[in-house]
Amino acid sequence: MAATIHSASSFAQVTFTESSPKREVRAIWLTTLNGMDWPHTYAQSASSVEEQKKELCHLLDLYQQAGINTVLLQTRIRGTVIYPSAYEPWDKCLSGTSGCSPDYDPLAFAIDECHRRGMELHVWIVTMPAGKWNGPGCINLRKKFRNLIKRIGDEGYMNPEDSRTGDYLTKICTEITEKYDIDGINLDYIRYPEDWKRKVSEDQGRQYITSIVQKIHDAVKSLKPWVKMSCSPIGKYSDLPRSMSYNWNAYDRVCQDAQEWMHKGLMDELFPMMYFRDNNFYPFAMDWEENDYGRIVAPGLGIYFLSPQEQNWPLTDITREMEVLRQIGLGYTFFRSKFFTDNIKGIYNFTKNFNISPALVPIMTWEHKVPTDTVYNIYVSDHYPVDINNSRNLVIGRLPKKEMEKYLIKISPWHYAITEMDRFGYETPWIEKRSYRQDAEKKLKKVGIIR
Repeated sequence: MAATIHSASSFAQVTFTESSPKREVRAIWLTTLNGMDWPHTYAQSASSVEEQKKELCHLLDLYQQAGINTVLLQTRIRGTVIYPSAYEPWDKCLSGTSGCSPDYDPLAFAIDECHRRGMELHVWIVTMPAGKWNGPGCINLRKKFRNLIKRIGDEGYMNPEDSRTGDYLTKICTEITEKYDIDGINLDYIRYPEDWKRKVSEDQGRQYITSIVQKIHDAVKSLKPWVKMSCSPIGKYSDLPRSMSYNWNAYDRVCQDAQEWMHKGLMDELFPMMYFRDNNFYPFAMDWEENDYGRIVAPGLGIYFLSPQEQNWPLTDITREMEVLRQIGLGYTFFRSKFFTDNIKGIYNFTKNFNISPALVPIMTWEHKVPTDTVYNIYVSDHYPVDINNSRNLVIGRLPKKEMEKYLIKISPWHYAITEMDRFGYETPWIEKRSYRQDAEKKLKKVGIIR
């Protein structure tokens, strides 16, 4: 990609002359805590269930239209969940009542709807925080485990130094991996609470957190090695030679050794929470890129700071970050959905234009390849044969077999190419290139994609 950085120190001006990349993570956090992003209606009747589903579909449509390809759905909130679990109660955000089923499976529904739109769904698991001390999630955990939950103020937290914490979180992640066709598990707050009075050394603290990550990783990968393990670390890993973190970093302050987790193969992907700007952002973004060990990094951008009710950042603070991240080969992640879909300061419109075409996520080249189910990518062009290496020709990626036909209807009478892709992201040479839709239908019927 042709790009010019006019100032190595500021990274402030980047000029792009080509289309958006074929592979890039474009992610968004979808917050369910208190229904902040979704849902805004309670599922208390057949009609309200449909309204809740419709609301989610509308958000996913907006994401797809803007080129988002990865949804991080908050699934474990504060010891409460949004799916039927053998371990934890329903969160009240769905039905309005803690422990009460919404009479459908929101996680299964969200996965299907994301996949229908060619997007990955990663379950966002809040790990250590258990919520209010007398809240339903915290009470459930206190009953299950004697002396495991520690109180800080009026909040409860799982003790990272107790081996039961890792064992229990592993059960949660295993349950989800076994039951659902997820694409990833995003561990949030996988660290010491900032106000924890730690009595062990920093090295010992990092070992405790890493042990939890190791347990979850090993269990998930033994079931489905294509499921991406990720976390959302503090945005600054550690102090840099010429940039200070001012005592708020992952490595020293909260014993979160995320770069080592990539090095050891415990993480496939990182979403660092880089809710900063200017010199608090760019040097630390480069640090993540320089120490990614070939894994995927998509820094979290604090688009909520665009709001006048927050810090009223100008839009250019975020758009420059997006441009630089693309230039250095990283993805990006928006925190959070509502500020994106509300188009605060024009962020949605900018993103829609920034993402000239859809993008596939990067290939997991480091994973041991085993057979997986197949998804499909569709390319179209006014030139024949269709160049599948030209990102502008990609119409949609990772499409399930059952969704193929409706997209073929849309592309007629363009020239087209269809490729297969496994769940690790490996793409086959095209399975068919033709100029007419009827030829596409014949081929797709032959390989069983449509009937």
